[in-house]
Amino acid sequence: MSILNIKQLEKNIGNSVLFPAIDLEIHEGEVIAIQCNREVGSKFIQLMIGELPASGGEILFFGNPLNKNFKSFSKRVGIVLLNENLYERLTPKQYLQFYKQLYEVKIDIKPLLEQAGLSSKSNMKINRLSFSEKKRLHFARVFVHQPDLIILEEPDQNVDIESRIIIQKMINEFIAQKKAVLITTSYLESAIMMTNHVYHLNVQGLKKLEVMDEEDNVKNEREEMESEIEVNSTEPDITKGKNKETENVEIESAEEESTSSNIQVRFEKIPAKVDEKIILFDPMEIDFVESSEGISHLHVKGEVFPCTYTLNDLFSRLQPFGFFRCHRSYIVNLQKVREVITWTRNSYSLVLDDSKKSSIPLSKGKLADLKGIIGF
Repeated sequence: MSILNIKQLEKNIGNSVLFPAIDLEIHEGEVIAIQCNREVGSKFIQLMIGELPASGGEILFFGNPLNKNFKSFSKRVGIVLLNENLYERLTPKQYLQFYKQLYEVKIDIKPLLEQAGLSSKSNMKINRLSFSEKKRLHFARVFVHQPDLIILEEPDQNVDIESRIIIQKMINEFIAQKKAVLITTSYLESAIMMTNHVYHLNVQGLKKLEVMDEEDNVKNEREEMESEIEVNSTEPDITKGKNKETENVEIESAEEESTSSNIQVRFEKIPAKVDEKIILFDPMEIDFVESSEGISHLHVKGEVFPCTYTLNDLFSRLQPFGFFRCHRSYIVNLQKVREVITWTRNSYSLVLDDSKKSSIPLSKGKLADLKGIIGF
């Protein structure tokens, strides 16, 4: 069943196009992530809830206009924004009790506090909670009235690893009830970790990114190889009928080519372009490589640099230096990996020992390979 249906929605600001007409449909039990810059994500949510007028199109919630009549649907939609205030003089228990009365619902808030990992701090003043604990309290609050749709802005930004795991688990339990979640995030890694339904939104429009589990990718590659083998097997054997002398000449020629091809200079620098300059990085300077919309990005000491090489080309160059293809869109320097985090049965990530404590996805199918490499 369709919970949210966006039809030809577009937004212009003055003479500038924020994004052109887009279509998006979200069904029950789905988590949809839209990767875009923070400003676009914020404006997109404002359009959803009617705080910003659309330049065209419609937003339907169970077939009814959502943005034009959001107040009447507020009890069926939950929102967690990036920057929200809390009643910091209250305790988490009092805070959730307040929203329970506000929404006039009958719900036991104790399980919500347990889900959010705040049971031991339920009677502590909110102003004494850490940033990550406050973020988890926001999530507990949005579940108080059990909405059909939750809209999240940058849900895991700046939170600790424990909170990311808790938030992911809360989302999984929510959609298991045939509800829906819409996420806007500026981080591709966050989008990929939370769902396989990832879209990129910019001035060119809304584009769905190809994200799949590693098993599906391996299956597709196997099918392509089998197809190629079948085609090749039908080609005639052009070697039949050649005499021995010709074969010897070809063998000698091949040996000469092989010998000459082995005389190569190994180039151990990875180039990246910044404005009109080319920067050459030592492989061990690189923390990880991320591919987005066909462009490879080198992450070096907290900065990001575009590279003209494809991810496959980079992996062939970087593998001898201890780099690992942990995901179809990521290559990681194993020397930088600090820990492996399990989010769900099929979802993992690698936490790096860099300045940002970066977290990048690890495909389920790559976990066994990683264990073999590190001898675990």
